[in-house]
Amino acid sequence: MTVLGATPAHASTGEAVNPWVALAYLLSGVFFILALRGLSSPATSRTGNRYGMIGMAIAMVTTLLTHDIANLVEILIAIAIGAIIGLVIARRIAMTAMPELVAAFHSLVGLAAVLVGWAAYLNPGAFGLLVPMDTIGTDYSLPMQIGAVSKVEMGLGIAIGAITFSGSVIAFLKLSGRMSGSPILLPARHVINLGTLAAIIVLTALFAMAAPAQTMPLIVGLTVLAFLIGFLLIIPIGGADMPVVVSMLNSYSGWAAAAMGFTLGNTAMIITGALVGSSGAILSYIMCRAMNRSFISVIAGGFGADDSGAGGGEAKEQRPYKQGSAQDAAFMLEQAEKVIIIPGYGMAVAQAQHALREMTDILEEKGVEVKFAIHPVAGRMPGHMNVLLAEASVDYDKVFELEDINSEFAQADVAFIIGANDVVNPAAKTDKSSPIYGMPVFDVDKARQVFFIKRSMGGVGYAGVDNDVFYMDQTMMLLADAKKMVEDIVKAMD
Repeated sequence: MTVLGATPAHASTGEAVNPWVALAYLLSGVFFILALRGLSSPATSRTGNRYGMIGMAIAMVTTLLTHDIANLVEILIAIAIGAIIGLVIARRIAMTAMPELVAAFHSLVGLAAVLVGWAAYLNPGAFGLLVPMDTIGTDYSLPMQIGAVSKVEMGLGIAIGAITFSGSVIAFLKLSGRMSGSPILLPARHVINLGTLAAIIVLTALFAMAAPAQTMPLIVGLTVLAFLIGFLLIIPIGGADMPVVVSMLNSYSGWAAAAMGFTLGNTAMIITGALVGSSGAILSYIMCRAMNRSFISVIAGGFGADDSGAGGGEAKEQRPYKQGSAQDAAFMLEQAEKVIIIPGYGMAVAQAQHALREMTDILEEKGVEVKFAIHPVAGRMPGHMNVLLAEASVDYDKVFELEDINSEFAQADVAFIIGANDVVNPAAKTDKSSPIYGMPVFDVDKARQVFFIKRSMGGVGYAGVDNDVFYMDQTMMLLADAKKMVEDIVKAMD
């Protein structure tokens, strides 16, 4: 990419000399802000997606029209190939695989930042990054080198991008089942992580101050350590904390793009990256509060992965419980006045959302009030349950967040739990030794009747903690595949 209107001492792109370019990038930024606003609610999420697509189209067209492109045809072919791949994946991907798909996309953003940073380092003249080697930076008769500020921006972009890539790869492997979701706890992992991060900071500073002939070993070491720390940060994190990991990696990808935007002098990348990075960080903070996690420990890595908190995935003891059938559940649901449904990842795995919507329709025809309760960390990514329910055409006004509906369980005739576990576990409120202690959970124990759908009594959820709700007097366990059980309940009600 050759930069238009840039002097050797200024790393700006065409938008610095053309106010219409700056206006176009500002307009794309406005559309990105409107996209985030739309994505804040399921009711407006499609509109938000459209705004984001319009903003990105404006930014891409502006960049292509205002820069000398070596081969525009090749660029357009690459865009077409990427668009086709994206369309095919979007049409074929199962909703249960959406978390690992998001993680995979984050890895590509991080890798792109690394490649752009290295391209700028290897060919700085094409990016307008060269300045004179004198201390004042005005004698253009002297040899040219990359400016110190540009080196810092380049180093940060490469480091954040590499962390995003390797961390997202581990998240993808864990979410897709290709790697165990259990925490992998390395000895002295916090010391190793802090030492590696400190080394990256030192290498970035040395890279910024080094002479041109001395920079190659420094940037190579910085890149390698950044890839390494990405693995080290995510490996100790267990499956129960993956929603926060996905959100945090989303934030990292935004900051990587923003850093590369400064390197390239591209306003659109800076705006977009800052929006993604800040919104991802805010979402991560909200989710940390919902899980009783420390935001600082998320950044440091290994949160929720203390040796004492690593569950084995099996129930601690065999206790008596009541098991029911689809006919039992259908009869009691029909007699209820108010039913609150709590979906979890088990519903996603079984793809039971459509059958659940059908059950809801039948109950409402019989005069039963039905509501859905969504925990902030239900599923394996932020908004996972909202997306599944929207796919099944469940009305948005029936879906409520934890703080909006938790007080209603005391008036509910039935709490219908389908594939959730940790988010309804009262140990979070009563057992200080529990790894989920302090996490806000649904007060399903206050409902008159509880139906709990799970495959068997053998598993106890991601946190590895037994659930007292299984054994309550008002609980009836419905042990079966979630989709089949709901379909049987629908047949029994018909």
